Amino acid sequence: MISSSNHHAPVPSPLRVVRFELAPRTIIALVVLAAAVWMLVRLAPVLLVLVAALLIVGALNPLVTWLEQRKCRRGFAICLVFGIAIGLTALALSLSVPPLLGQIRTVIEHEPEIREHLAGYLESLPVARGLAQGLRSMDYGDLLKNSQAMLLNLSMRAVEIIAYGLAAVFLALYIMIDRDRLRGAVFSLIPRNHHVRTSRVLLHLETIVGGYIRGQVITCVAIAAFIFAVLLVCRVPNALAFAVFGGAMDLLPYIGAFLTILPAVGAAFVVGPGVALTVFLLLLAYEEFESRVLVPLVYGRALRLPSSVVFFSLLAGGALGGIVGALLALPLASALLMLLEELRVSLPGETEQPEDIVVRRKDEREEREYAQRTEAAPAVEAAAIAVEIARERKDEEKDAAAKLANQAAPTPSAEGYVAKV
Repeated sequence: MISSSNHHAPVPSPLRVVRFELAPRTIIALVVLAAAVWMLVRLAPVLLVLVAALLIVGALNPLVTWLEQRKCRRGFAICLVFGIAIGLTALALSLSVPPLLGQIRTVIEHEPEIREHLAGYLESLPVARGLAQGLRSMDYGDLLKNSQAMLLNLSMRAVEIIAYGLAAVFLALYIMIDRDRLRGAVFSLIPRNHHVRTSRVLLHLETIVGGYIRGQVITCVAIAAFIFAVLLVCRVPNALAFAVFGGAMDLLPYIGAFLTILPAVGAAFVVGPGVALTVFLLLLAYEEFESRVLVPLVYGRALRLPSSVVFFSLLAGGALGGIVGALLALPLASALLMLLEELRVSLPGETEQPEDIVVRRKDEREEREYAQRTEAAPAVEAAAIAVEIARERKDEEKDAAAKLANQAAPTPSAEGYVAKV
């Protein structure tokens, strides 16, 4: 007996329609965000001018403050500091640019001799004989045609950079002159219970910029002294001019190495190919030493950053923003770490330590003191009081750090003292 059963096909479930509805507020927020991004992209050169002006202010303001503490009026101190800075810049340009242009003219005039010397040196090497033949038969016709447009673009770019640089200098001058009013305007936009912390952040940013500028000065002076010594020993003419130019070009990441090495090597070719090769190898070795050892060491101390963070910040800044990104990578990294510490941002896995409680209580006490001293005070006066409280806190921390360093230093024993005497 065969039993049959009815097999029913499964009934397909009805399709569900998912609707995405954006609230009017969300649409407005997205439009405002897109407009802000578009405006930032369009205003990128202006923002770079502002950043450069703030770097100039951070570099020169400590000198102005030092002069003010010695009974010098602020206006006169600003004029004196800016005058000295402009004078030193003009002196560096006068020492480096005319001899450099003269050396370029000399290299162009002796180009056939230099090329023949280089071809003869390459011909002596079995591996480079093909390069020697190609160098002797090189035709400059196509190169000159292409270089005219390139030189025009570079000239326009140089004029644009000079104009932006002058704008940054004047903007920095105006910022320093109108310091009190600008600070009052900024603080009027911030709730008063955050004024003291904002003042501490601004003071730390000034310290970071000062440390960054000091690091730049140290590395630039070091490479200028090295170039001067190498060219002087090799008897290359205008050694001082090329040293000053190389020290100035060392400010630029990545391309600074080429702009530092190539002019010195070109000047050494006039003396001889062997001298040029020696200069090239020595400067290349120094560039490696600077990028691998000197930069992490100097900037790590100046900005209080670990060497690994310095190296990674330079790589990340160069990858994200090119030359400008690499130039601003270190102060931005130091500022980010400072903000995480100053704003008391708790990272994952961290627990509040006893010293954190002490710091938090200090913050609360300072905020109460500030509220009492600035009751019904105008924004400009309140901002000045906030900066005064922040400076007192910074001086206390500096004194405490100095005491800890003195306590940690080993005291010399009596035998050591007698031996030293």
